[in-house]
Amino acid sequence: MRFLALLLFLSTALGQTLLPAATFGLRFREEAGALVYEGEGVRLVYVPGVGWVEPLADLPPPEGERLPLEALKALGYFQVPEAGVRFGGQGGAFRVVLDLPTSHLGAPEEGVGKGVLQVRLPYLAPGLLKAPWPRGLSAEVRLLPGGTHLSLKAPGSLLRHRLFALANPPRLVLDLHLLLPEVEEALAPGVRYREVYAFAPEPLRLYLVEAERGRLLPVGTPLRRALPRDLAPDALAVLNGGYFDPRTGAPIGLWVQDGVTVSYPFARVAVMWDAFQFFLGFPRFEAVVAGPRGERVRVGTNASRARHTAHTVPGPVGWEGEEVALVVGNRVQALGPAPLELPPGAWALTFPRGLPPFPLGVGDRLSLYGRLDPPFRYALEGGPLLVREGQYAFDPERENFRDPRPLQAVAPQAAVAWTREGRLWLLVSEPTTPGVLARGLLALGAWNALRMDGGGSAQLWVKGRLRNPYQGNPRPVVSALALYAP
Repeated sequence: MRFLALLLFLSTALGQTLLPAATFGLRFREEAGALVYEGEGVRLVYVPGVGWVEPLADLPPPEGERLPLEALKALGYFQVPEAGVRFGGQGGAFRVVLDLPTSHLGAPEEGVGKGVLQVRLPYLAPGLLKAPWPRGLSAEVRLLPGGTHLSLKAPGSLLRHRLFALANPPRLVLDLHLLLPEVEEALAPGVRYREVYAFAPEPLRLYLVEAERGRLLPVGTPLRRALPRDLAPDALAVLNGGYFDPRTGAPIGLWVQDGVTVSYPFARVAVMWDAFQFFLGFPRFEAVVAGPRGERVRVGTNASRARHTAHTVPGPVGWEGEEVALVVGNRVQALGPAPLELPPGAWALTFPRGLPPFPLGVGDRLSLYGRLDPPFRYALEGGPLLVREGQYAFDPERENFRDPRPLQAVAPQAAVAWTREGRLWLLVSEPTTPGVLARGLLALGAWNALRMDGGGSAQLWVKGRLRNPYQGNPRPVVSALALYAP
């Protein structure tokens, strides 16, 4: 077999590939007129006019320090199989595909380097010598006995690689990303601004404020819209808050400010807190309607319907077979069959037709009260839940999202999160989906995370400056989360 291999080589000698000895991990020197190539456990000697004398073989000659790749193959220098190489793009990555001669695929790996990255491929891949590397990236390719070694350099960038296998047909895929550098700025003791990457598994840039301590407040006024920075001009950082009706500016979802219920639940997850202790969950909320003679009855709220339900979000309320009491300024303005259009600034009580909880007439006094149990001082509803106690928790069907399309769109996402150690994150991502953001936050170390409003509303302002990239003019919002210095 060895003799046949040598004959094959002699027939293709004119097509030999000459490469510097260093490409093969060998050192070159001239000794008494002979050309010597040495490496770990390897010594090759060529005497001009005589041929290869160590080992004794009839193979294509070298040219100074340049060795023929084909000669090394024939000598059995490489201890791994050879793979074909293809190049392409995948999203923002430069992709290298090795077509494998074996089904032994190996384990996936990934890594990040600051301007420098080393990658080892367990195959001989001479095709990498002709790779069209992206602009700004330089590569040194070494063909070694145990595989191909890449030394990658991209000054001023982060270099991220992901290596994984595909089985049918067997392929090894290498994705390379050239990423903008990460950023870190101190804002106050225990508070800093960061631009970091989460990997889910593709890189996702996050713009976040991280706080070990401070004071977080929900800010804003129902029915009024403003840029987040203008809702809290003295705050260190301001993140857009929860959902609101785009037509009227009425908040949608729970909003508790200094113990006072500003807006009522909408059957989605909320962040609730006292001081700097944060909790996520479906609010345990008790709503009560007080009648004209002091009667009281417990009611459902909005999407959490009951026999008697209070509605606070503008739009049509009530179902066929129900009756509606429209309330403005704690007085019943109208009684009629459902559905009935609820205007902004009003609320409504629905009940089975002809069966109000107590006698009601137009002009009667009717009041709505609500409280959290336990009574957190602050709360703001968002959703969907992304991460719960270190586990992926994105499941919008469990929350009151009737239209799934906004959650499937690739758009900026805003979120509030914290680590197991208690570091708070207020963040906006580059365009992605909530499910991808959830996986990225998990990879970054989030213990709990909740999506706030996204898309055009997703904004992170730091000391009055918008930090996440934004196409067009920032959108005014109704509520926000404002972080103040400790």
